[in-house]
Amino acid sequence: MTIVLHSPIVTSHTEPLSDSTNLPEHAEGLPCAWTVADIENESRWIFRLSAPEANELIVGVRRAYVAGKSLLDYHRENFDFKLSLPRLADAFREVRDGRGMALVKNLPREGVSAEEFELMTWAIGLYFGVARPQDRQSRYINVVKDVGGVYRSPTGRGYSTNSELDFHVDGSDVVLLSCYNQAPVGGMSMCTSSIKAYEVVRKERPELAAALHTPYPFSRNGEQTEDEPPWFLAPLAGVEGGHLFCAWNRNRLENALKTEGVPPITSLQREAVEYLDTVVRRPDLMYCMHLEPGDLQLLSNQTVLHSRTSFEDHADESRKRTLYRLWLATPDSRELPPGWEHAYGTREGGAVRGGTKGHHYDEACRRFDKRQAQAMNMKQPESTRSLR
Repeated sequence: MTIVLHSPIVTSHTEPLSDSTNLPEHAEGLPCAWTVADIENESRWIFRLSAPEANELIVGVRRAYVAGKSLLDYHRENFDFKLSLPRLADAFREVRDGRGMALVKNLPREGVSAEEFELMTWAIGLYFGVARPQDRQSRYINVVKDVGGVYRSPTGRGYSTNSELDFHVDGSDVVLLSCYNQAPVGGMSMCTSSIKAYEVVRKERPELAAALHTPYPFSRNGEQTEDEPPWFLAPLAGVEGGHLFCAWNRNRLENALKTEGVPPITSLQREAVEYLDTVVRRPDLMYCMHLEPGDLQLLSNQTVLHSRTSFEDHADESRKRTLYRLWLATPDSRELPPGWEHAYGTREGGAVRGGTKGHHYDEACRRFDKRQAQAMNMKQPESTRSLR
């Protein structure tokens, strides 16, 4: 069933939307509840493409490339990927059923243009899900590059700045980040298992963990469509189908609280998110890595929080820190907890959900969504809007 949000007020924002005392037995033994030691002592989450697999990707991209062709007009069948698909599929499986995080290394980079690298990222996405629009421009892939944006603003987006970011999730089941150029100083990727962080909060301060199950207001940062309110209510934590989910985005919360008509959060809710924010940065939970040119990072937005340190960039435009970000709805996604439909458009698993339709969601976007949903055998609810 598709749930369309006409008003952000769905329930009292102090009432839990799921039972924080009825949690799965339990995440401590699950791979998604990891610590830094777990990540450093194993390589199950790292997938290295062989030379033939990497070569297949760039050859397939160059054969399919048509100058001036919109990304939305490419089909999965345009890209002859066979050798590389099993390894890429293993990485996506690790994101869903394993650590919630995967790193694919050795994407072709030497002698590869930025346009080719972007198309390669897009082509991989065509095999594993339905890309979702990400901003007010309704862009389905974003260049992560400092163009002078202001993160701490009502409409700020971190990907267009060189600022250090809050820990957050993106508005999709899985986010892909492919690295074309690395910053000379800084720009380190930081990841924390939101499931492990929640466990720590629950163990140390159970009353604060319970507060994470209550709805918090989140801003749409001015990217809403005409029929969407500028903010919505959603809990940070929830349980569905025996699985624990946890998400967080401070910037969207703070922007919402400055919006007219948004109810203030309680002192307990404020204490809960402040405590969570300190927990996710603990050295034993926060894993740091530099994404190198040719790396592809995949993260679950339901079990992993991510961030980035500030960075200093190259003066040469062609060498500036450049990554490509892709949001995917995946065909094997799980049903989401109560209240999360207001962030994803629907709780239904295996559906095209998430994304930010923005202000330019046109017929080309609708055609792509329909065609790609059919290619992936995924349901396409009437409403697939999201914003985390």
